[in-house]
Amino acid sequence: MANIVAIVGRPNVGKSTLFNRLTESRKAIVDDFSGVTRDRHYETAEWIGKKFTVIDTGGFVHGSDDVFEEAIRDQVHIAIEEASVILFMVDVTTGTTDLDDDIANILRRSSKPVYVVANKVDHAKLHYDSVEFYAFGLGEVFNISSATGSGTGELLDAVVSHFPEPEEEEESTLPKMTIVGRPNVGKSSLTNALLGVDRNIVTSIAGTTRDSIRIHYNQFGHEFLLVDTAGLRRKSKVNEDIEFYSVMRTIKALEDSDVVILMLDANDGIEAQDINIFHLAEKNKKGVVIVVNKWDTIEKDHKTSKEFEARIKEKIAPFTDVPIIFTSVTEKQRIFKVVEAAMAVYENKTKRISTSRLNETMLEVIENYPPPAIKGKYIKVKYITQIPGRSPMFAFFCNLPQYIKDPYKRFVENKLRDNFDFKGVPIQLFFRQK
Repeated sequence: MANIVAIVGRPNVGKSTLFNRLTESRKAIVDDFSGVTRDRHYETAEWIGKKFTVIDTGGFVHGSDDVFEEAIRDQVHIAIEEASVILFMVDVTTGTTDLDDDIANILRRSSKPVYVVANKVDHAKLHYDSVEFYAFGLGEVFNISSATGSGTGELLDAVVSHFPEPEEEEESTLPKMTIVGRPNVGKSSLTNALLGVDRNIVTSIAGTTRDSIRIHYNQFGHEFLLVDTAGLRRKSKVNEDIEFYSVMRTIKALEDSDVVILMLDANDGIEAQDINIFHLAEKNKKGVVIVVNKWDTIEKDHKTSKEFEARIKEKIAPFTDVPIIFTSVTEKQRIFKVVEAAMAVYENKTKRISTSRLNETMLEVIENYPPPAIKGKYIKVKYITQIPGRSPMFAFFCNLPQYIKDPYKRFVENKLRDNFDFKGVPIQLFFRQK
């Protein structure tokens, strides 16, 4: 089950700065103007060996001021339904506002773990000012400064206490394939076309589909579980932000899969949210197949697909060794090619290369193109082996691993891909002291 931590709160309390702190990134736009966060913000984080996904909900509020507060309330409802733990962020320098009280009222009715996070507690006097937040009736208040990081350790200890100890799950005998993508790219239509039945309701309203469903696929010599992030739309009192909802669901389904089938709309190309999903799959070491749907609606000549492919690869670099398939689900064009590509990627993900074959091939490559000498010291790789795991990992034993830089690691990775075919699969290299 995916561990999801949602940061909720009114604008300008420091949600993006905390997001950056927890995920060790600078991805969120941080500014002193309220409502500046406009990008999709979800990223993996880790604390004491437990991995989780952090969502900065500020990135999902759009529209004018009159809908702003309503949108924030909607998000809090969605976070309650979808997240594992909720961080309710307030600003100690402004104290409690009416919108804070509204959010607290919603959160009090939730059964999910909620932590009140008083931000901008930059010096001792402000510790006393944060006492007023106990009036929310949500339990302990964590005083932090997301700008400097003080107090975040205690907060994270509390957050991860709700997550199970990481353990190797039992290997499912069937590969798990998940179809993901922005609303209305054709995810349900692809599922229906593969199964030959209208398993899901398909309409032209973006975001009709809501729950992840697992479907056992066993046709044409291929057998796997298809995790469709689609499903029937549930009626809800909340007039929810569909995009935010779809991201929450995507993250859950993505973490539960072996291979991610990322669908794009040929008319839109690859957009920021697609790139985010792609990198999340890569970071979680999932296999990836990119499917460009609605290809029949594009005017094309003999170069169109090559140019389209080049644009996608430019956006997803440096991990570009990924199958890209152009389909029209409505015309049933190349849909079974998607299944074949996903199965091939699964084979690559679970592939084991014998140590003798690895050394025979890769030591020769490294001998012909050794790592550049640094400070007059020559680096000698003695031995290579594949490390057991859920995705391909390789250990290179050498005399001076600290001198091997990223460009050379990329060169070695490309040579591994050339020689052993890891198309669609992120691989990890570790250089260790012999």
